[in-house]
Amino acid sequence: MISIKKDYEINLIKKSSLIIKKIFEEIKEFCVPNISTLEISKKIGKIIEKFDAKPAFLNYNGFPEVACISINDTVIHGIPKDNIYLKNGDIVSIDVGVNFNNYFSDACRTYLIGDVKDNAKKIVKVSEECFFKAVSLIKPGIHLGDISFAIEEHAKKNGFSVPREFAGHGIGSHLHEDPFVFNYGFKNTGPVLLEGMCLAIEPIILEGDKDIKTLEDGWTVKTKDGKLSSHYENTVLVTKNGCEVLTL
Repeated sequence: MISIKKDYEINLIKKSSLIIKKIFEEIKEFCVPNISTLEISKKIGKIIEKFDAKPAFLNYNGFPEVACISINDTVIHGIPKDNIYLKNGDIVSIDVGVNFNNYFSDACRTYLIGDVKDNAKKIVKVSEECFFKAVSLIKPGIHLGDISFAIEEHAKKNGFSVPREFAGHGIGSHLHEDPFVFNYGFKNTGPVLLEGMCLAIEPIILEGDKDIKTLEDGWTVKTKDGKLSSHYENTVLVTKNGCEVLTL
């Protein structure tokens, strides 16, 4: 069931979201060649602790670390490890969730590491554009399918595909709530947006085919063809006349 957030709930989600903003302000300095993904995750954990909050992903359904860190052809849910290092030319998606007083926020950025090829720059740019195309439509009364359609349309127009298995979601007193916010869909379909809804909108786009695979660890998802993936996400509040991007 889709929930409409009360004022006190919105206030707590906003406070949670401010912590994510701080994480991304600080962590971009560490997204450089030769740092391990585990070290980045540990740094994120320390920032969260400074604000008396908790990492939302740690131990969530058994996930073993603070952040999901996904490099190049890893689509989502990359597990940080001490033997996986960022390299010059990589792109890396850092997905972070924060639990502040039992209210959640969720966001992701994909960073360019060192000297990156043009195709990698393009997919990162387009994933961010997909988000803003979708968000520009948000206001009470529109259908959720309009957002999904806008994401897929912009991705395909730029030569990219969209995986079907993962989606954005509602967010609030739980990390994942109704509704699903798919990255593909049709206009004038799905739930109607109402003031007070909170959504995590997260375009995930692929350089090649939309087919993906999950590794034996049960978490790490990669493109089947080995081509690049990019992920951009923010927590968004539907307001009276539009929306507010809380993690930006």
